[in-house]
Amino acid sequence: MPEMLPASPGHDPRIRRYVLIAAGVAVLLAAWGILSRLYARIALEHAAAGAAIFTVATTHPSRGPGSDLLVLPGTVQAFYEAPIYARTNGYLRVWYTDIGASVKKGQLLAEIDAPEVDQQLRQAQADLATAEANYQLARTTNERWQGLLATESVSRQDADERAGDAAAKAAAAQSATANLARLRDLESFKRVLAPFDGVVTQRNTDVGALINAGEAPGNALFRVADTHRLRIYTSVPQSYSAEIHPRLAAALVFADRPGKRYEAEVSSTARALDASSRTLQVELQIDNSSGELLPGSYAEVHFDLHGASSSLRVPANAVLFRSQGLLVAVVDPQHHAHLRPITQGRDFGREIEVLSGVAPDDNLIVNPPDSLTEGAEVRVIGAGGTGGTNPGHG
Repeated sequence: MPEMLPASPGHDPRIRRYVLIAAGVAVLLAAWGILSRLYARIALEHAAAGAAIFTVATTHPSRGPGSDLLVLPGTVQAFYEAPIYARTNGYLRVWYTDIGASVKKGQLLAEIDAPEVDQQLRQAQADLATAEANYQLARTTNERWQGLLATESVSRQDADERAGDAAAKAAAAQSATANLARLRDLESFKRVLAPFDGVVTQRNTDVGALINAGEAPGNALFRVADTHRLRIYTSVPQSYSAEIHPRLAAALVFADRPGKRYEAEVSSTARALDASSRTLQVELQIDNSSGELLPGSYAEVHFDLHGASSSLRVPANAVLFRSQGLLVAVVDPQHHAHLRPITQGRDFGREIEVLSGVAPDDNLIVNPPDSLTEGAEVRVIGAGGTGGTNPGHG
């Protein structure tokens, strides 16, 4: 009986089944890998496309108020104020008025002891008496020689010499008179007088103090201020300067007078802007006959300016600065951005007045990206494209 040979592996049903199962698993793994990669690529493309769309917040232009309340710091000064300097040298003999004293024009404030000026005055008086005596002698001599010349008793040369001597003596007398008048004026400066009605706000000297004539730092004897009317100075920014004019009403608020407002009006302006600060210096005046307000005070100046209620304002951070000028980005209903040129009016810092280029119902992009282009698709925060506003502008 012949011997049975073992079955070939390729013909073993069990092995074939295992091979088919392994091949199926490999195909499934390969298909899963391919599908996962395709899904990841699609997801990446969607993420990249979504990232390319700017997410923005929007706001609407706002109407300008019917009036603008402008509050500025102001400095209060006396209507007239002057330091009082000495016009002669000496020592202070006595003073009559202290700080806070009310004085009248020409009232005596102090007296200076100036012995050198007194001696010079007496010397000038003596010099004038000598000059006048010499002139009288020369004049009499000249008159006599002119009489002798008429009878040809003297030569004309001698008569002319006597006439010239008389003229010289007359000039010397006039010089002595002028010198005496100068020293008398200098003598009068020993009396320090008030230049106008007012209040003594400073006394910087005392009895026995050395007095030096002339204006020099620290040499002022007194300071007198006329406070019956006060001047208030403030600096108005350029954006408001066109609305400031004489007789414009304003209100003053003082820290030492809480709850009270004082009415003032613009008396004049500098009519020119300061080149460094771009501000207009404005002077206001207020009656202070009661003496309630003090010069040197700090005040808040309140201007109620009537602006153009039809003008529109946009946040300053909604404006793009490009080479073609100022632009704003407006979002249409299809969520596409459009760049519009605008004409700027006044700059209020956080807001800019727009004269043309926007409408009240426009959706303006706040903080638009610098790379934003015309027609770019954007994603707007908030439903309907109006939910986003700039936190900095409320």
